[in-house]
Amino acid sequence: MIGVFDSGHGGLTILSALSRRLPRQRFIYLGDHANAPYGQRSPEEILALTQVGVARLFGLGCTLVILACNTAAAVALRRLQQEWLPLAYPNHRCLGVLVPMIEEIAQNPWHAVASPADGLRRREVLGVFATPATVASGAYLHEVAKRAPHLAVFQQACDDLAGLIEAGAPEDRLMQSVAAHVAALDRQLGGVPVDTVVLGCTHYPLVEHLFRAVLPDRTRIVSQPQRTADALTAYLFRHPEMKSFGPVPAALRCFTTGDPARATQLASAFLAGHPAGNKVAFESLPQHLTGHVEYA
Repeated sequence: MIGVFDSGHGGLTILSALSRRLPRQRFIYLGDHANAPYGQRSPEEILALTQVGVARLFGLGCTLVILACNTAAAVALRRLQQEWLPLAYPNHRCLGVLVPMIEEIAQNPWHAVASPADGLRRREVLGVFATPATVASGAYLHEVAKRAPHLAVFQQACDDLAGLIEAGAPEDRLMQSVAAHVAALDRQLGGVPVDTVVLGCTHYPLVEHLFRAVLPDRTRIVSQPQRTADALTAYLFRHPEMKSFGPVPAALRCFTTGDPARATQLASAFLAGHPAGNKVAFESLPQHLTGHVEYA
């Protein structure tokens, strides 16, 4: 099975795209609602919480886990892959949503570097809306610069938005937050138009229509869920041992570290107007996975 991990219910936007692209693949989702949001936590807290979440998905039978959380992917993924998995779970894998997005933005594969010709391309402006922890990691800034030096990257930390989405804030309050962050990015740019915007948190596609309403019509918004689905499909062709296809479309199972009724209510309310649909029901984690988990 393949696990999908997020700090709350934002990663359901990723899960939906994955299940539509790979309907016979078995997926398990885990939302760490008890500790959401991650965006204002320290790097060590994010690493510890992400490691526990991934270990719990391994405990549910997953051999591959997708970090459907930009904060976790930006802050924790590399250390998990290099320091923890080889020792604790050498036959398991963990991937994130950040790499597919960088590849999409830069139009270069992850292991490629920019050529001299890339520096001669027309300068474009890329805006990244993300959590404070993702912005502080510098992941988008540094990785895009390696592969697409013609892109001028401007980051805007949205300190409240993921938390508002998790809390089920009304749409007018969400619009206030989105508009304020777009205005802050405009001030950074000093009137220069933004060509492309990345919604660098998987919660943000749930309010993409609000970003669309306040951004210029000419600004492209990059779709993270679809790009992640494309990347996973390609990965499974290269690593067929990670597939777990059934004969018919697989049922989705969603677990939470928080209150299942509350998580179901909030997720269903937000997904009602989103392409992900609103058929989601969270379960409590099995008892043997809810206790203390040692950090590496």
